[in-house]
Amino acid sequence: MSTYLQHPPEKTMSSSRITTHFQGIWVPMVTPFRDGEVDLDAAQQLADELAGSGISGLVVCGTTGEAAMLDATEQTMLLDAVLEAVGPHFPVVMGVGGSDTRAVTATVQRYNDHPLAGLLISTPAYVRPSQEGIVRHFQSIADATDQSIVLYNVPARTGVNMTPHTVAQLARDSHFVAIKEAGGKLQQLGELLLETRLDVLCGDDALLLASLTMGGHGAMSAAAQIRPDLYAQLYDLVKSGRHGAASVLFKALLPVIRLLFSEPNPAPVKAALALQGKVRDELRLPMTPMSSAGQASLAEVLEQLMELPRWSACGREAQETPREGCLLQLVSTSNIIPAVRHDDHRYHS
Repeated sequence: MSTYLQHPPEKTMSSSRITTHFQGIWVPMVTPFRDGEVDLDAAQQLADELAGSGISGLVVCGTTGEAAMLDATEQTMLLDAVLEAVGPHFPVVMGVGGSDTRAVTATVQRYNDHPLAGLLISTPAYVRPSQEGIVRHFQSIADATDQSIVLYNVPARTGVNMTPHTVAQLARDSHFVAIKEAGGKLQQLGELLLETRLDVLCGDDALLLASLTMGGHGAMSAAAQIRPDLYAQLYDLVKSGRHGAASVLFKALLPVIRLLFSEPNPAPVKAALALQGKVRDELRLPMTPMSSAGQASLAEVLEQLMELPRWSACGREAQETPREGCLLQLVSTSNIIPAVRHDDHRYHS
């Protein structure tokens, strides 16, 4: 067994830290722009709406948030605006990425005093380190913060897969509390569930139902930004053992999920939100808006999705029977629009 994982002494926990389990549906927010600048007002309105939809938490500055195109000042301003909008008790995770361990370590230190549920940190992109390099990278980061850390495995973007064995080694350190697994392979997700103590969150939206059914703890889902209440309902249905209703609901969600990842994320998600009047359909280069043909298809399936009844976690016991009956009527096989996607894990939240 490798001995390169070091165990640092326990650090004093920040008084502002939020302790939470990473379960349920977490939404990586888009970053709204207006004439090239971050639209903080729109971000706060979107965050407030999402926080009240039944989801478990938000992610700021993930891939869906175009974090790579935001400078350090913009990232901090956006985080502060979202925290102000949702209040001190709603869980918020800050995304951090980078290939240089020293630079990532310096970045996470900027957030040590923020009231975060944790940091979402991806494996180093482009440089393709060894598994030992991945462990040392994350351990160096953990040494610099007392925030909880959610590992992010997304080999389609970074060029390197973080193996379950590596994750299990990192999981010995209490800083690491969860993993967003976006490798596109249910087998690896299953191994993570068996071999680690971490909360395992699905990062491939098309695999959401399968991952929940096999025991996954939830998801960080870009697609859930559109009708987040239905994704919270899906999670609730699976966890309460109502797999038939969950399957019906997921079939209704799947056409939209496929279109939301038919072009590079987050262009389709922003297009969908723009159709709903929530943000402008504006991105920063090198990202470009969704194609006209894609938007036309998206508008069609989005209209059908919006017809599904609203779900409220607070009143679910009283509403379960009528809502499920209504759902089964709305979501018949004739209403399911088939959509083809050749690579469901090419683009990730």
